[in-house]
Amino acid sequence: MAILKIARMGHPVLRRIADPVEDPFDPEIQRLIADMAETMADASGAGLAAPQVHAAKRIIMFIVPAERATLEGEEDRPRGLSVLINPVIEPVIGPGGTGMVPGWEGCLSIPGLRGIVPRHAHIRYRGLDAKGQPVEREAKGFHARVVQHELDHLDGILYLDRMPSLDLLTFNEEIRYFPDDLSELAFRGRDATSNDRTPGTVRDGSGTPE
Repeated sequence: MAILKIARMGHPVLRRIADPVEDPFDPEIQRLIADMAETMADASGAGLAAPQVHAAKRIIMFIVPAERATLEGEEDRPRGLSVLINPVIEPVIGPGGTGMVPGWEGCLSIPGLRGIVPRHAHIRYRGLDAKGQPVEREAKGFHARVVQHELDHLDGILYLDRMPSLDLLTFNEEIRYFPDDLSELAFRGRDATSNDRTPGTVRDGSGTPE
């Protein structure tokens, strides 16, 4: 295993649409997954996508730390390392609303900054795990947020692209100047769903998400 170099904002690999993995058992894919896990742990990240380590493949991994889980159900319980190959998600929309919630996000590819990003509160996702076995789950809370953040990387999308206003971007040290209640703050400026391209949708062709 090896610690890989993390691509930073501005590198073209972060704007590519990643290629599907044809063979999860390919030794190079298995080596990439192992190296990604070591890299994510070394960087103290909550999630990592293959494009962030200069590999344009549809692979993500994430954890749900105990301190970020709500413990309200299976959809948002603490999770150890989860690997998803060729993941796809769909929002689960409840009655009476868009199902979008604001929250802070950071990214290993955009060090030192945090932004308030609207995300689907409830999602369903599927893919293959590191052993090539099918995975299908529902997710809420931080679990849903980190999966959406990482899948965005596979489509060349950074969390900055999802923000309704760059006024909601700040250095980590300055978060204390923002209110605890993000509900109105996060949806100002323009329609928060105007850039809502669901990550991981099939096309022909941080403790924060990272």
